[in-house]
Amino acid sequence: MALLSQTEAQDILKKVLSFSTADECEATLNGSSAGNVRSARNSISTAGASDNVSLAVQSRFGKRTGLATCNEFDDASLKRCVQRAEEIARLAPESPEYVPLLGPQKYLASPGSFVQRTADITPDYRAQQIGASMALCDQRKLSSAAFFSDSSGFVAKRNSKGLEAYQKLSSVDFSITVRTPDGTGSGYAIANYSDLARFDAARLTRVAADKAASSVGAKALEPGKYTVILEPAAAIDLLNNMMGAMDARNADEGRSFLSKKGGGNKKGDKVFDERVTIYSDPTHPDVPDLTFAGDGRPQQKVTWVEKGVVKNLYSSRYWAQKAGIPDIPPPGGWIMEGGTQTTADLIKGTAKGILVTRLYYIRAVDPQTLLYTGLTRDGTFYIENGQIKFPVKNFRFNESPVIMLNNLEALGKPVRLSGSLVPPLKIRDFTFTSLSDAV
Repeated sequence: MALLSQTEAQDILKKVLSFSTADECEATLNGSSAGNVRSARNSISTAGASDNVSLAVQSRFGKRTGLATCNEFDDASLKRCVQRAEEIARLAPESPEYVPLLGPQKYLASPGSFVQRTADITPDYRAQQIGASMALCDQRKLSSAAFFSDSSGFVAKRNSKGLEAYQKLSSVDFSITVRTPDGTGSGYAIANYSDLARFDAARLTRVAADKAASSVGAKALEPGKYTVILEPAAAIDLLNNMMGAMDARNADEGRSFLSKKGGGNKKGDKVFDERVTIYSDPTHPDVPDLTFAGDGRPQQKVTWVEKGVVKNLYSSRYWAQKAGIPDIPPPGGWIMEGGTQTTADLIKGTAKGILVTRLYYIRAVDPQTLLYTGLTRDGTFYIENGQIKFPVKNFRFNESPVIMLNNLEALGKPVRLSGSLVPPLKIRDFTFTSLSDAV
């Protein structure tokens, strides 16, 4: 039952609404069929699969809201779920930020968000992919830990105001850490796709294995400010944190890096290097996404930063109405424009610097400047005269993506990670504060 068709899903939702006595009612179905396999020390350690469909019913009486969920779909269970949501709504306090449910909406089509061959992945396929990965590490006398997961699913929504939405999704994810036998060398690779045709566990394993073998015998460098090349896996977490902070209300109320002294926000201001352009597009062929937000608002193509200038901020429906600003939901994935250079090309153009495979254990230091701290991991290398010279001990860093994107020297070709397109970044004056014994 995990992957219901649009007709099947909407038939259930219509029935749910027919049981409602509330002033407003909205019902959402989420279904997924997923599988995974995990390895450690070149042996499969776990494998699993799940199939589930769940219903969430939101009932409203005036400004009071109640929510109930269930995963049984006979008439009696659906009625109980609706009744429970209504009971909770009657007991709930009035919301000071109440907005009515949306009426009918028009949504973009994003056919690339669901690929049948991804949905058709079998346990045998998962075992073959993880087996090929482990065999490569065995051959090179390296030890690996990997996780391969895939899922296909749908989201369907309907409410008493006439809103109706439905979309299918699929994805495949793989990550691997490879270590040398003595534990002193470590490499890492990660990938995420909608379409299985782009996935190759062996290729990703070779990348991680090469890094592990090359990172043995790391030398200690003095902490300080360095030119760094952040591979996409290193850049994405800091950039995700930044994109997650582009909320209009936080900016207007003085809690954000986009707040202005004295009130207001920095929409329309140049905040980053002019080469920085970031947008979201749920129909993008490389990172297709849901075309509607959780509250039913349509997702459109939105430019967030254009040539360094903040062009849009997202908000809740309540804050958009209160502040009189465009009603834009937060994006799912995002696309950062880059160049045509690979990470290898960026290395060739670097006189002195540090190559960072990924960042780890990232924690906020100052939300208003987006200052973060964390560690480099799984392959950190010294670059000189356009070549990787030797591995270096890992560092703790203190850095803000805002400062980072003002110290931009070059952007490479974007690659897909975690549903976004992220380029490798060459950054000057990246701050390393101390050494770390992490591998």
